[in-house]
Amino acid sequence: MSESFDKEFAVDAEALRHAIELMGKHYSLDPQRVIPSQLPEQGIGSLEVLDELAPAVLGRAAYLGESTAFAHKDPPTPWLTWATTLWNASLNQNLLHPETAPVARQLEETVIRWLCPYFGMGGGHMTPGSSVANLTALWAARECAGIKEVVASEAAHLSIKKAAHILGLGFKTVRSDTFGALRADDLPADLSRAALVLTSGTTSVGALDPLDLIGRAAWTHVDAAWGGPLRLTRYASKLVGIEKADSVAVSSHKWLFQPKESALIMFRDAERATESISFGGGYLSEPNVGVLGSHGACAIPLLAMLWSWGREGLAERIEHCVGMADTLALYLADDPRVELFAHPSTAIVLWRPTEGYSMERILSELPAGLASSVMIGDKKWIRHTAANPNADIKLIMRELSRVLSLAKE
Repeated sequence: MSESFDKEFAVDAEALRHAIELMGKHYSLDPQRVIPSQLPEQGIGSLEVLDELAPAVLGRAAYLGESTAFAHKDPPTPWLTWATTLWNASLNQNLLHPETAPVARQLEETVIRWLCPYFGMGGGHMTPGSSVANLTALWAARECAGIKEVVASEAAHLSIKKAAHILGLGFKTVRSDTFGALRADDLPADLSRAALVLTSGTTSVGALDPLDLIGRAAWTHVDAAWGGPLRLTRYASKLVGIEKADSVAVSSHKWLFQPKESALIMFRDAERATESISFGGGYLSEPNVGVLGSHGACAIPLLAMLWSWGREGLAERIEHCVGMADTLALYLADDPRVELFAHPSTAIVLWRPTEGYSMERILSELPAGLASSVMIGDKKWIRHTAANPNADIKLIMRELSRVLSLAKE
């Protein structure tokens, strides 16, 4: 190794081992450890930074794999994705330029080829989250189908309205029914210049918009950020008809258990859609597809996990999550102190205490990460989301019973 080589860019197995050891430590708040308020003139060294940062980054984080983590759509990630994400960081490949990421580009194509058939799609690419995937889909809809407006339910993700605004398209909201799904009878009669966005797993309640509406508009996009992976499970029939959509977005950092930021945008006519959103440049050897310029190798952790688990291993974990949500919903439905919103469509459980019980007391007494709250109309509901396969549903039910017994006003 050259004497001029900077060792900060070399593999330091001992230092990396130390970083891993820090992940398993228990931390208490130390007032002596203070992150500088201004950029230091001189650095303290890499190992020292790890020791100083660990109590804040690791000790004060929300641990999404805890036995009572049951509030949000953010899952824990398998250790295999940690390792492959480390590889990605060390290589820093850019899929914009094939010569810097020849294998990474091929592996993204492989992941897309593996997953598209479950949705009836012909191809696509990965994006950093489903907000960008939704924007990409509506951009393709504008270019391929000449749409002038976007129509979506009032429960659609806010990224849909943002995408319409960015693209200079009109936006029309359709009312939802009492269970949170788009009301078909509220759709405009003329959708010939519109992109209809249907949600498979709404943010608040996990509702499924009716997929038999596909084909009513010039373009139909399905935002399946949450519910999409059900297509790989025994619950695939919940999304029957999705294969007729023009585009489908799926968030990999939800029920595909990936680190953020990772999602897929898939098109039925992939060749036409890809061509419509591709741009060239004098510095590019191949056209740049989609919203992003530089693009990291986020497919590698996903491919590694899918290869490790197979479809059956992925399905087993998602089905376990669905089963826990069903168990919790049945438990709550039998409790006279509780009003259940509805039996969950996609493993999101909503409930509220009946009169005489304090919702605020319940929320304050529950362990952190067990529940969140949402407003549906003018009512506040307690919300649980089954994204964590490591959740202990019996412990969660005991905690709910304990807190309800304390919350009587």
